[in-house]
Amino acid sequence: MRDHASPAETLRTALAGLLEDLPPKAAAQAVDRLIANYRGTTPTGAPVLRDRADVTAYAAYRMPATFEAARSALDGLAAAVPADWSPADHTDVGGGTGAATWAVNATWPGARPVTVLDWAEPALALGREIAAANPELAPAQWRRARITAALDLDPAALVTVSYVLGELTGADREAVVDAAARAAGDAVVVVEPGTPDGYARVIEARDRLVAAGYRVAAPCPHSAACPIVPGEDWCHFSVRVARSSLHRQVKGGSLAYEDEKFSYVAAVRPAALPAVPAPLRVVRKPQIRKGQVLLDLCDADGTLHRETVTKRHGALYRAARDTAWGDAWPPPAS
Repeated sequence: MRDHASPAETLRTALAGLLEDLPPKAAAQAVDRLIANYRGTTPTGAPVLRDRADVTAYAAYRMPATFEAARSALDGLAAAVPADWSPADHTDVGGGTGAATWAVNATWPGARPVTVLDWAEPALALGREIAAANPELAPAQWRRARITAALDLDPAALVTVSYVLGELTGADREAVVDAAARAAGDAVVVVEPGTPDGYARVIEARDRLVAAGYRVAAPCPHSAACPIVPGEDWCHFSVRVARSSLHRQVKGGSLAYEDEKFSYVAAVRPAALPAVPAPLRVVRKPQIRKGQVLLDLCDADGTLHRETVTKRHGALYRAARDTAWGDAWPPPAS
């Protein structure tokens, strides 16, 4: 057990110090450009993070959200696999400043071999600098690599592909997911923004992982085709993120938090890592009404349905009132 600050606390402290050397105007301009790229649909032909100003703005503005999204996805994997499992080593594909690396460390404490791959050297340099605040990340190697069809990965127990597929062409996306599937000894986790396009990229990756012999551990209770009809809806989740000073400066908002929407898939090699997916997954924010809770659920049989839990259900009703979007259902204690 740690006797020092948590990775989340350490990361927040490290990020807070980044803005001391970046003029507010430069930070705001960099954030505006990054937001435009983040919301865009055209893959870029060059690294999104081009220089120190870009990388510092990204880290201060976006890294807390990508960290929390990745940590939520990894929590989904951790809940499905044996409690005594932790990744012996980790490769963070397109890791940039290392949000997924920090999230793995938060989920499974301890030092382990880590390789962070990104094609933007300024992102890697800043990631290495931020990681110096966490002694458990000392073994991490920060390596420049083009995240394309030519990507060749060394074997690792866990491979994460977090918030990077949207920057790639379709052919490169397929090749990167295939490379992750070949390299991972135990599990692959893919995380993307919780937009319709982000969900579509996750489903594409999910299909390729299943075709490669993987089993979905989370969030889906099954490895069959997703029951959501493309174009009508999309599967995504939400995690609350404390707003940084740069967030408040750029957005001019007064709230101390915002909600990050994300989509993800965590898949395992069944022969290497057994997994028991959730029996049902809450796929929308529960609707709490007088005397009842409406839960939209994805089922182990590959279908969607709505369940109404009322006061007559006693303890289950109380559990439903405390259930959050993205949770397994029913709760383990029920």
